[in-house]
Amino acid sequence: MTSDLLYVVPAGKYTPEAIVALLENHPEIKFVSLVGIDLAGNDTDEKIPVELFKKDVMDFYSGAAVQTDGSSVVLTGLVTLNNAKVDMLADPDVNWFVDYNFEYLDEETGKPVGTLRIPSFLVHDGQRVDSRSILAQSMEYITDELKALFKKYPKVAGLEHVNGEEIEDILFTAGTELEFWVKTPAEQAQLEELSTTQTMQENYWARTRGAARTALEQAVMMLANYGLEPEMGHKEVGGLKAQIDESGALSHVLEQMEIDWRFTTNALQTADNELQARIVVKEVFRENGLEVSFKAKPIIGVAGNGEHVHVGIAARLKSGKTVNLFSPSDMKKDFLSAVGYGAIMGLLKNYEVINPFISATNDSLNRLKPGFEAPVCIVTSLGHTPEVPSRNRTILAGLVRDVNNSRATRFEVRSPNPFTNTYIALSAFYLSMLDGIKAAVSAGRTTKELDAELSKDAGTPGFYLEKDRAYRSEHDVFDDYGAEERDRLFGKPPATVWQNMQAIGTYPEKVKVLIAGNAFRKELIDAFVAGALLRWKIELNNRIIGENLDVVRACQCLHSSASASDIDEEIWARINDLRFYLAKDKKDQRCLFSRIKAALAAGEFEQASDMQIEMAEKVGQLKVLYAEYKKNIIDDCCCLE
Repeated sequence: MTSDLLYVVPAGKYTPEAIVALLENHPEIKFVSLVGIDLAGNDTDEKIPVELFKKDVMDFYSGAAVQTDGSSVVLTGLVTLNNAKVDMLADPDVNWFVDYNFEYLDEETGKPVGTLRIPSFLVHDGQRVDSRSILAQSMEYITDELKALFKKYPKVAGLEHVNGEEIEDILFTAGTELEFWVKTPAEQAQLEELSTTQTMQENYWARTRGAARTALEQAVMMLANYGLEPEMGHKEVGGLKAQIDESGALSHVLEQMEIDWRFTTNALQTADNELQARIVVKEVFRENGLEVSFKAKPIIGVAGNGEHVHVGIAARLKSGKTVNLFSPSDMKKDFLSAVGYGAIMGLLKNYEVINPFISATNDSLNRLKPGFEAPVCIVTSLGHTPEVPSRNRTILAGLVRDVNNSRATRFEVRSPNPFTNTYIALSAFYLSMLDGIKAAVSAGRTTKELDAELSKDAGTPGFYLEKDRAYRSEHDVFDDYGAEERDRLFGKPPATVWQNMQAIGTYPEKVKVLIAGNAFRKELIDAFVAGALLRWKIELNNRIIGENLDVVRACQCLHSSASASDIDEEIWARINDLRFYLAKDKKDQRCLFSRIKAALAAGEFEQASDMQIEMAEKVGQLKVLYAEYKKNIIDDCCCLE
């Protein structure tokens, strides 16, 4: 049934008239939808009858056909209730995907009803205000800047095989990896079981079974239909073995999985592909009776979902040849070219103002904790020697290279998660890299001098990097450094959304790196921050405190006076003290939950942020104590009054 469906309209292949003719040949496509991306990464979706699109096709290309209420999407401070009109402008320079409803068949053709999803830009008061526009305009600016740089400095250290004057175009090689948790609806697993299987390494690349296997295989094949060129689907570190129910079917499915697909040389297409992949995965697993979670930390205490982003830069020469600008002329002598060294230095030096766009939610910061292969500080790893590549999984951004394949050289940034706004993340990564590349190339340093700059000790001055910081480590950052030493060498990571967003005001010189070229304009940055802080306040007040209150209420006394041991009494007393401190008001003392709510209501956000950290610590202590307490209960009874 699916073999003759149209899944993708390739970029630039069809004129508007040809698009109309194509749709005439596919009557199962009943709708079109203009897909704009707001500053939080949310995608718009509508059902516009295809006949209207065919009739007014040129208006869709010009932005005159569809408007939306911009005050109802995340364009905080940019669009207001009394000035809410946002025009949607179709983007013909990327692939358009057809989204099929396999649960609703077209009576005429017997095929599933399809919606042509058209990636679009959002325009307000004559200016683009959406995430796709930020990325598209950033790439245009960076391309122009790099071309000018190589024209001025045609000979670059480590790129002796490349004449800068022969560069015709810049290519941004980018790709993402998608991790997600899969579960049977309404079934729960014990945290201790999950932690045990993860510690014992029972899941990674293990064989999939049942509905989870079927869904994974179907998802991989469906991504191929959309032209994403999937490379692998496999189980990740988290999960439990499913159980077989009375009917012989597998139940209690709880697994972590990952799907990877090929990179592109168009950063905007990379981000569009990632969005399409999430849609496909969610729908395919749902059709198989399974829920998918892309949350960064859906289960506290076990591995979260990352979405590692791979970034590189290549050049197309006038001869037609493509060269990787990060790869040195001699792959066995040097780790990187001057461009590669500059790129990683720019990313690390400016990461304080990049991080707000990567980890903008409470959920994302829950993932970035020591011990779960998620980065906690600003540091890179290149490997011990150029001849022997190393994959240090404890750092923020690592060098990925193959001595025998210069085209493979790139950086893997490990902090993003599936709900990171990939459009803005790629913009921030490449804009910061441009800053470092300019510094490295214009300084005329050799690759050895640039390696020394990147590898310098904290306290050693650098021509570009900050004196009091270190930026490279080949050690296990979790185990080989204490928390205080990590913070001193690599910077103290933010613990809350409030703390993370303060970097925008704390580092104005680094913000200038992001707004250079006027693609990622300051008003867009301010709107992103305002939206993130608004969501932080609402979630903390209305959801997180409520969820923690449920934890407190679930911690009930389980022993009787007859069966209790002295340990039971002691631990329960500590548990009860924590319960009262967190959730029980007194006449002369308000509980922590109430104090956080009061601080938020009064606009005392720094105080609320500090108390959020305390709340997380106290609730964590409560969970540990209660688990210890329950293990010592051997009778089925409860406390007696």
